[in-house]
Amino acid sequence: MEEEEPPQLFLCPISMELMEDPVTVSTGVTYDRRSIEQWVFGYGRPTCPATMQPLANLDLTPNHTLKRVIASWLDRDSPSTSTSASSSPSTSSLPSPAHDGELATPPLSRMLADLEETPFKVTALRSMRARIAGDVSTQCEFVSCGGIQAVARVMAQALAERDLSAFAACEEAAAVLALLPLADAASAGCVLAPECMAPVVALLQRGGAEARLHAMDIVTKVSSVAGAGDWTEGVEVGDVVKSLLELLADEVSARLSSRALDVLLDVVERSQPAKAVEVGAVHVLVELLAGAADRRDAERILLLLKRLCKCPEGRLAFAEHDLAVAAVAKTMMRVSQLATQLAVKVLWLVSVVAPSEKVLEDMVLTGAVAKLLGLLHVETPPATKHKTVRMVRINGGFWRQYPCFPTDLRDYLRLLD
Repeated sequence: MEEEEPPQLFLCPISMELMEDPVTVSTGVTYDRRSIEQWVFGYGRPTCPATMQPLANLDLTPNHTLKRVIASWLDRDSPSTSTSASSSPSTSSLPSPAHDGELATPPLSRMLADLEETPFKVTALRSMRARIAGDVSTQCEFVSCGGIQAVARVMAQALAERDLSAFAACEEAAAVLALLPLADAASAGCVLAPECMAPVVALLQRGGAEARLHAMDIVTKVSSVAGAGDWTEGVEVGDVVKSLLELLADEVSARLSSRALDVLLDVVERSQPAKAVEVGAVHVLVELLAGAADRRDAERILLLLKRLCKCPEGRLAFAEHDLAVAAVAKTMMRVSQLATQLAVKVLWLVSVVAPSEKVLEDMVLTGAVAKLLGLLHVETPPATKHKTVRMVRINGGFWRQYPCFPTDLRDYLRLLD
């Protein structure tokens, strides 16, 4: 017997799925709590999706009556109802444990086949996500059954439809993919196919916080697989970098920022650094470095600045930022040995490879020169010490002209001449 479709009143106007927690907004329209919260808080749209009227307030009032009606509709054909109608059911009419287990957990192949046909894709994808979570063998079965390709087709179709309910299905599909190891070339290759990677990149750029995390997890996994290919191929790198920088600047969560730094490092390594500089990467990274409290964050930001300053555009952007030298100098001999090495490399690039008077002056005024000379008296890697000595030798004549330059440092420079 074909399953009866739920009444339209029971469906969320956003996701078109059966509502689990109906809530009413100030315009009197009822939505599923998860969908309307995503619309208002995730996408930043304080309007009623059904009427497009501005919301007088952001209160979500639980609709207990509708919730009870939906629960009654779901329970109308429950086993308890059917057994109560029969006074003494025979043993033969009861389902066997094996048959009952099959109904509770259908084969993955059947779930995947049903996925593309069902209009309730969000619900189906959530069930699939729960099915494979934490179970390696089930995840392997999912991949072998063509699960990645099936989910990718759903994502591509959802992205093409360009409406909120379809985008919710795209986000749920990414949550499924993010659970997979994606550690072999075959699996990574399936994800790198345009019909899958285009939706993943779209989620990375404009998905909700959780969806962006899933998208970044997927990208990080496939980018680490040897021989899998370049995920940025065919992608507008500038737009991706801009989205990642917005995430970092907004500081929505420490976890999001950390993952964004990882993906940004990968993007900059795979593409022309000038593209990242063009959309303001140096400015955002300097601001983040100035306030960075986490050691690993500071190290990754310095590594990014080093890569960006290898191109002329990056060095120019660095020189133009008033806090750039001070932010880098602050990390020397304070955060970690790796941070100190990276800071020296950044200063080397902007003061020796292509020096500007502003940078050289900032290095004196922010104490960067004093720290460089201090490095000559402590144990540092040979490459770092060599760069430090060269900076002092090459720029010493310029630094001597400043009255604030300490006498003992002047004497030290004479000894190096």
